[in-house]
Amino acid sequence: MTAAHRPRRGRPPRGAPQLSRDAIAEAALKLIDVDGTDAVSMRSVARVLGVDAKSLYNHVADKDDLLDAVAEQLLGSMRLPEPVGDVRADLLGIGHAFRRRALEHPRAAPLVLTRQLASFEGLAPVEATLNILRAAGCPTSEAVHLLRGLVATLTGTLLREVQAGPTYGTADAAGIARRRAALEHSGLARVAEAAAELARFDSTAEYDFTLDLILDAVTARLAAYRNDDGAGQTERLSETPQG
Repeated sequence: MTAAHRPRRGRPPRGAPQLSRDAIAEAALKLIDVDGTDAVSMRSVARVLGVDAKSLYNHVADKDDLLDAVAEQLLGSMRLPEPVGDVRADLLGIGHAFRRRALEHPRAAPLVLTRQLASFEGLAPVEATLNILRAAGCPTSEAVHLLRGLVATLTGTLLREVQAGPTYGTADAAGIARRRAALEHSGLARVAEAAAELARFDSTAEYDFTLDLILDAVTARLAAYRNDDGAGQTERLSETPQG
């Protein structure tokens, strides 16, 4: 390596932006977009930035912390819609924002979907969801259960979309025809009956269906809680001695 191309030790090259956690995360994201998370190391990110790998440790503790920084940056820049006061509409907005952000960087999506973050940026979508549920009268413990159900359902759906490939069907005509023929000759009556649908996979339609399904469950639980709470209040009032 010539002196002109050798990374500078401890600081970025002259004229380059100052090294920071955000700049390091951006460099790592560029690598992930091209080659996936396996391409990320302290050395590979340092090469992108043109610095010595040791200088990264002033901003990130290790590779694990570096991957957290990428996930935090993606979540922190997620454009959450302003709540309108309707639980279903507000949660739909967050669900669609979550998917849009994940699909902007599909190779980095598993970081956003699977890492447990503790930063302000990483927890912002959690805060927004809990705000909606609590404003609807849901107690904290129930809100946490509903939040986890939402996250698990949407995470599984998005991971399938960005990682599973044609496992659940395909969108191109030739692939659909091949898959349908295989299913029709599977020897399984119900699989053959549903072959035309099983062979076809529309990721947007599937996500919308799954989001509607989980929101049906969430709104039903909220309605049941409100009804139970109202019945309990009525019962308590009827038991109050009249004087």
